[in-house]
Amino acid sequence: MDQILGQVLRNAVWERLDMLSDLANRADAQSLVSVARSELPRLTEGWRAMLSAHEPDERGDCPTCSTRWHRCKAPCSVWQVAHEHLVAGGLAPQQDVRRLGRRKKAAVPAQNRAHTPAAPAQQTGRHALVPTTPARHAIAGAATQ
Repeated sequence: MDQILGQVLRNAVWERLDMLSDLANRADAQSLVSVARSELPRLTEGWRAMLSAHEPDERGDCPTCSTRWHRCKAPCSVWQVAHEHLVAGGLAPQQDVRRLGRRKKAAVPAQNRAHTPAAPAQQTGRHALVPTTPARHAIAGAATQ
């Protein structure tokens, strides 16, 4: 059940990001201002919440990325990605998110980053680029009905 809920949540986030990207690329100026006023506060609050969960502890370790057996020194991959996208912008060299951290589970799973031919026509958005597994197809079908 946790896997199904997780997949539904990930699909919803990917679709929302796709919608915002499409608006940024195709909307007229008045629509962009309206979207910016409503979405920028939500996005900045989301970044703040995520980054606060990854604030280094007194030893300089990320409490979210660290495990009992492996300590992850700050800045963790979340802070590195935040800096790359929010501060450095287009000036930062492009890095694969999966290579930023040693723990691949902490980064975006490879299956969500793969670029493959588009899936069946009923799927849209970035998640359509992800290979469809039988469980995912069932979830995607159930989510759209």
